[in-house]
This record gives sequence, structure tokens and C-alpha cells, in this order.
Amino acid sequence: MTQYQIRQLADELQPPESGKQSIVLADDGNAKVIMFAFAAGDGLNEHVASLPAIIQIINGEAELTVGEELVKGKPGTWIQMSAKTPHSIKAQSQLVMLLTLLK
Repeated sequence: MTQYQIRQLADELQPPESGKQSIVLADDGNAKVIMFAFAAGDGLNEHVASLPAIIQIINGEAELTVGEELVKGKPGTWIQMSAKTPHSIKAQSQLVMLLTLLK
């Protein structure tokens, strides 16, 4: 069994012309890591995750709400949230982000 993974995130998933796409990069007993790609103007309405979560913006820009706070996301933005924290995302440009759910 492989003890590690090496991936080039910039090559994994390209933003679609419309809508969104996602792929699961890892899923084990500790965490589930999902890469999302959004077309400009697309996103996810406010929702909560049942697990603690981390959002990392890889490429592009977005407006995010986390709890009551509005966040301008750009490459390098990192957001850590407790379980059940309300959040939403709207891509301002083509957007690629990682979502890590901590089990």
C-alpha cells in the first residue's frame, strides 16, 4: 500500500465554461480532500458541513461568507472552520479550490 501521494494540483482540474466540477483527491479515516473548479459566477449557496473543514483557494478569485464575515478569496487564501459553520462561495473569476473535511 502506498504511504504517500504526489499530485500537481494545477493539472488536476480545469474550471468549466459553466457550472462546477469536483474530484476527490483523497478519502481515508482522517480526512476527505475534494478539489472544486467553478466557472465565473457559479458557486455554492450557504450551507454547513457536519465536519470541521478547511478551504484553500488555489487559483482565481471568489467572494466567500464564513459565519457573518465576507471574505475576498484569492490564491493562497486559507479558511479553517468548525463543524456546522455556515459558509458560501461565489466565483468572481474561474476558480479552483480545495476542501478538506477532517474526520
